[in-house]
Amino acid sequence: MEPSWLEMRWARPLYLAFVFCLALGLLQAIKLYLRRQRLLRDLCPFPAPPTHWFYGHQKLLQDGEMEKLEELVGKYPCAFPCWVGPFQVFFYIYDPDYAKAFLSRTDPKSKYLYKFLIPCLGKGLVSLEGPKWFQHRHLLTPGFNFNILKSYVEVMAHSVNTMLDKWEKICGPQDTIVEVFEHITLMTLDILMKCVLSQETNCQTSSTHDLYVKATFEASKIIFHRLYNFLHHLDIIFKFSPQGHRLQEMVKILHQYTEKIIQDRKKLLKNEKKYGNTQKRKYQDFLDIILSAQAENDNNFSDTDLQSEVNTFMLAGQDTMAGGISWLLYHLALNPEHQERCREEIRGILGDGSSITWDQLGEMSYTTMCIKESLRLAPPVPSISRELSKPITFPDGRSLPAGITVVLSIWGLHHNPAIWENPKVFDPSRFSQENSDQRQPHSFLPFSAGPRNCIGQQFAMIELKVAIALILLRFKVSPDPTRPLVFLPQIVLKPKNGVYLHLKKLPCY
Repeated sequence: MEPSWLEMRWARPLYLAFVFCLALGLLQAIKLYLRRQRLLRDLCPFPAPPTHWFYGHQKLLQDGEMEKLEELVGKYPCAFPCWVGPFQVFFYIYDPDYAKAFLSRTDPKSKYLYKFLIPCLGKGLVSLEGPKWFQHRHLLTPGFNFNILKSYVEVMAHSVNTMLDKWEKICGPQDTIVEVFEHITLMTLDILMKCVLSQETNCQTSSTHDLYVKATFEASKIIFHRLYNFLHHLDIIFKFSPQGHRLQEMVKILHQYTEKIIQDRKKLLKNEKKYGNTQKRKYQDFLDIILSAQAENDNNFSDTDLQSEVNTFMLAGQDTMAGGISWLLYHLALNPEHQERCREEIRGILGDGSSITWDQLGEMSYTTMCIKESLRLAPPVPSISRELSKPITFPDGRSLPAGITVVLSIWGLHHNPAIWENPKVFDPSRFSQENSDQRQPHSFLPFSAGPRNCIGQQFAMIELKVAIALILLRFKVSPDPTRPLVFLPQIVLKPKNGVYLHLKKLPCY
């Protein structure tokens, strides 16, 4: 009688390996099932939209329909769980009291989004945790004190006027439709290249930096879609996917760009020190601050740390500011009465705009109200996330266990009808001193709050004021009704099809 295949010498190890793998798979399936049941139990107090058993709410938010999010905010008070696949939940909150409880803690950043950002940004302020984050924050804070920021006003004004000169050539005396987002993106890159790296690049008038700008946009898009595709949460799957390969290409472009600038500056400083011919610059840039921090803390601030912080400020700063200025311009185009009132205020302060100073920016009270209302309607960073390191109890008594990823939807918070009457209406009076004093401070969080608020928020507000003041002095803007603005929520808010505006040169300039 022939022996069965199991009795053959070669077959038994194969059979045992198969049984072992099957047992491991079964244990993993049981583990995932118990995880799902635990999540369902923990999230029971919080109603959720109908969900697909496998995809969860993946289709709901990946499509980027902000109107859908607003609908959910109105339907589910304070918060709702958003399932990404069958075993992972992002817990969305958009209530000011919930936000206050959440931001007062020191929970680590979400391992999902911020882990996905590390290939692009490195381990800088955005992704660091604990003592390392505190050390970097402490070393970099001097780069944003008022004396440093004051010197940037003239630099910003020069870059904005370069863009406006381009617009004059494009428009001539005619009312012309222009896609402004591309121009504003290059203008914000120009400002950052000067303020962060002291680089005169002519990026607004030459096409040599197009590859860098396109790489930032495409990398952001890939990371956002990875976030809501639970299969791509696994590095091994994402790495070998077409999107993974493409992201590696984009990261290479971004890093080579900043690395060359850093190495060139180091060589320059080395030569200056060697030959004793130190050049005095008009202002101290951000790279100066970082290099000084590295010189004083050589053991604690490596070259990798240096490049990570430069990448963080270049990429995060350019994307957020290009969006912030574009949305403000679009909102004023839609609301000509507010645009004209801003223009009158700015003319009263700046005259013909031949110069602009730090002190003058502080006088633009109505323009500042319009800036804040635009940041409410379209926050450049639509959400932030943390992973709970310990349980949290919200003011209404409901609670969450440790390990849950909480997403503070700044968009949802800023469009919450329980906080803002007629939330879709552009109404700068919301930010009068009287109305602001009556509102819970955590109702408006364009720069987050708490210990991990945005280190560059004063820089951002200065750039917004300088840009809008000089634009309104030279141009009247109105919308193109055939091409309304459609938002594309990625890591930062982007326009889906550009930002098209009618530009009309003002004769009085």
